[in-house]
Amino acid sequence: MKRRRLDAIGTADGAGFSDMRKYVRLLLLPLIVSAAACEVTKTENPLSPSVAGPIPGVEISAPKLLEPASGAQIAGDKQPITLLIENSSSNGVRPLNYSFEVAGDSNFNNKVFAREGVTPGENGRTSLTLPNALGTGRGYFWRAKAQDGANAGPYSSMVAFNVFTPVSFDKPVPVSPVGGVKVTTYTPEFVFNNAPRTGVPGLITYVIEVASNSTFGGLLAAWQFTEQANQTKFTAVSGLPASSQLYWRVRAFEATALGPWSDTATFITPTPVVAPPPPTGGGGGGGACTNTTQVGIVTCRRNQFSGHMDAGQSLVFLKGVASDLNKAGTWGSGYGLLRKTSGASCGGYSCDIICRGAGTSQQQWDILGDSDGAQTPNWGAPNGYPGIRVDSCDAP
Repeated sequence: MKRRRLDAIGTADGAGFSDMRKYVRLLLLPLIVSAAACEVTKTENPLSPSVAGPIPGVEISAPKLLEPASGAQIAGDKQPITLLIENSSSNGVRPLNYSFEVAGDSNFNNKVFAREGVTPGENGRTSLTLPNALGTGRGYFWRAKAQDGANAGPYSSMVAFNVFTPVSFDKPVPVSPVGGVKVTTYTPEFVFNNAPRTGVPGLITYVIEVASNSTFGGLLAAWQFTEQANQTKFTAVSGLPASSQLYWRVRAFEATALGPWSDTATFITPTPVVAPPPPTGGGGGGGACTNTTQVGIVTCRRNQFSGHMDAGQSLVFLKGVASDLNKAGTWGSGYGLLRKTSGASCGGYSCDIICRGAGTSQQQWDILGDSDGAQTPNWGAPNGYPGIRVDSCDAP
């Protein structure tokens, strides 16, 4: 009897286990169905991170490169560079991000910068500032493209630009006259070592200033001239005051850059040679000249002054020549000094012309061949109306 009960129980238990498995399957079925449905939904969602390959039908346009523009010239001191694009368009639902590349060659084999996953900017444009300055004195290429994590658009057309070394100057170095040296002429030659520079400048010009004080408030002259090789020399084109300690400085400049002033240099102009007073009845500086030719008289009077004549000496010289010509009488009389109504003068008179007559009959002689500043005695045919400006011809 005991054995039958065990068999009965075993049979009953076996039936119970079978029913139990069916019951469990019934309970799990909704979960299995739900998980399968979830996986299907996840796979079909284009925003799901699990989407790995391109989504059919999605098209992304290339961005438009705005800055730097093609052929842009960027100064090396205006860095780091900011890249600016006009955003791409897409018919997909996934958000875009951008990839930027800068290279030293048009094939982008030598990339100097690359950045992925750049978030789009506002107002339809995206900018990216490079983390470091690019090397100067060379050309570069850049491009960009858009992607959405599953699809990628084409690269934009590449754009070439250049980064150049900006021009700058250091101080020129005065060579002569310096150190308070006394020069021998009122039109000294200035010599200086050229200004060191960076970059590739265009035409280099220098300006020299000469003043009566170290602050250059009393400016006497300023001249501009082009650079010579290694060391530049320039001779003053107008006479400077006699017996004066003067100050000069120089600087370089070109179209895009202005250099600093050099250190200030000093020099002293010569003391004028004072002509002896004329004898009683004499008319000029020193004794009268009684040469038998006009140019002889002019030369005699010029020899009474050594070096370059200043304004006062020139006036004495002119009076002496006019007086000697009148005394000789050989070439007529009425010689005088030409009063100037405008322009530079020697006490209100021309510094190198004597005259005779008035109105359209006036004659004028240039008695110093001073086109080069040498004040060389000269006598030629007179100049007359209408080739002259007629002014008052005053007695010496």
